[in-house]
Amino acid sequence: MNQPLLEIKGVSFSYGPIQALDDLHLHVDHGEIVALLGANGAGKTTLLKNIAGLLQSDSGQVLYRNRNIERMEAEKIVQNKLILVPEHRQVFGTMSVLDNLSLGAYHHYKKTGKKEVAREIDKVFALFPILEERKEQLAGTLSGGQQQMLAIARAIMAKPDLLLLDEPSLGLAPLIVKEVLNYVKQLRDELGVTILLIEQNVSAALKIADRGYVMSHGSIVKEGRADDLLHNPEVKEVFLGHTVG
Repeated sequence: MNQPLLEIKGVSFSYGPIQALDDLHLHVDHGEIVALLGANGAGKTTLLKNIAGLLQSDSGQVLYRNRNIERMEAEKIVQNKLILVPEHRQVFGTMSVLDNLSLGAYHHYKKTGKKEVAREIDKVFALFPILEERKEQLAGTLSGGQQQMLAIARAIMAKPDLLLLDEPSLGLAPLIVKEVLNYVKQLRDELGVTILLIEQNVSAALKIADRGYVMSHGSIVKEGRADDLLHNPEVKEVFLGHTVG
């Protein structure tokens, strides 16, 4: 059996008296898109921050490539090609699209060189043509959907093997949501990026995912193939709080 790219073993985390993660277990295999679902406050974003080194869990292990990275600095985790795209996009609004993309390559810029980074930017533009059209535009003046594409594209500049995406469709119109999630699928299909995805649009997320986990009160309460979760009445009505599809 192949070793998972990411494995979470018994991770617990508290914000003071509030238990945000409680003995949580999950795994992500190479080449998968895995959806992490659940109501607001279930602990999904906290988990991604633990994986990315922005928070340190109280107990348990975060294994990446079979190495425990739980106490590793966030910058070092980025250098190991595990990249988080946080919620609310967080692009550098007063900088151009092109400068935002260049910053995405900061940790390997000296090693790869200016010409290679320029080639990587061209690849990103091939995937997101609208960004090439607006490459000199200030990121803060882009539409919400374009800013989300930029946030993902900036992460791609870091050459991720594992991409953590936190609510990429947040605040976007339905047609733009579909477009953004199609891009997410392309990242896996065309670039081979493994993805752990938090997404409020449950139906759309499960349609592009291979597997999914449902979180409630800091624990995994359901897991399975995406198609099975999509049509599971218990998942629809109890754990997600609304009908899927």
